[in-house]
Amino acid sequence: MRLMIIAALMLAFAGAASAQETTPGEVLHAAVVDVIRPNMLRLDAGARGLDSAMTALCAVPSQDGVAIAAQQFRQVVGAYGKIDFLRIGPLMEDNRADRLLFWPDRRGIGLKQVQAILAEEDATATDLAGLRAKSVAVQGLGALEFVLFGTGAESLTDATGAFRCAYGQAIAGNIAGMAKEMVALWYVPGGIADHLQSPQADYADYRSETEAMEALVGLVSHGLEGLRDKHLLPFMASDGGPAKPKLAAFWRAGMTMEFVRANVDGMAELVARSGMARAVGEANQGLDNSIQFEFRNATRALDLVTLPVEAAVADDKQAAALGYLVLVTGSLQAMVGEQLPTALGLSVGFSSLDGD
Repeated sequence: MRLMIIAALMLAFAGAASAQETTPGEVLHAAVVDVIRPNMLRLDAGARGLDSAMTALCAVPSQDGVAIAAQQFRQVVGAYGKIDFLRIGPLMEDNRADRLLFWPDRRGIGLKQVQAILAEEDATATDLAGLRAKSVAVQGLGALEFVLFGTGAESLTDATGAFRCAYGQAIAGNIAGMAKEMVALWYVPGGIADHLQSPQADYADYRSETEAMEALVGLVSHGLEGLRDKHLLPFMASDGGPAKPKLAAFWRAGMTMEFVRANVDGMAELVARSGMARAVGEANQGLDNSIQFEFRNATRALDLVTLPVEAAVADDKQAAALGYLVLVTGSLQAMVGEQLPTALGLSVGFSSLDGD
């Protein structure tokens, strides 16, 4: 009788354990519904606020108007930071990734083009259709950062900055338009959200749950690589060479580390809320905790970098924190890009950065 009771309890516990296991379908659903769509909506809301702020500033130039536009810009930088690594579907279509943020700009091409538009007062850049026909480098957040924070930005407080403001207003409208388009594409029936959550053999993008899971895990793995190689290493001192803080994204606005933090937060949120590292077998049950621990280490390193990037790289303690953050991104990439795919039986392909 006692053996029967023990056996029944063991079966009950086993059933409860199996019921708690995260399935690929649950991972894919949570990724779309709990992470991707909400973060796209946040970008859309922030971009609409930025567009309104720029419109108001151009109508009545003032120091307060500039401050409001700058704050709205900050919100959009943070919101975009959380989705910058989501390089599938809408973000990669119609050149939206480069149109939203042309980075890295290794040869200063975008800066020169923006400066030329301002110097020549190219009226076609103040028209939304005309702007969209131009180089991707003059359409997005990098261009708007120079308008708001670059040389000559003080003119935005009065009528002398009318052209500069009109150009910035067109950029803000362009950003808002792209954010709105991406939201629509992530919600359209039969679109990428449905394909990613419920893959089918006749789809051109995701034919199976395995392919969809590979894409999802790959987003984080390649995102960590991009964070390190595009947004950290280029401005840090290395091999005896000096730091180059002006190679950091958003250094003029003092928002480099905010963008980096948002990127880390976005990837950590996708891993945690989708449960991708909990869909593993019993032998790898500790992997999710290990990944979350390393993401917390990344946050702790970021907490130590409190100065603007040009000052942070000159401060021994904060430069060391940046160096530690680089090490943590490498550790996370090994976990998410190598250990996790193995545990899930996946094959995560080469990074989109290969060959850059």
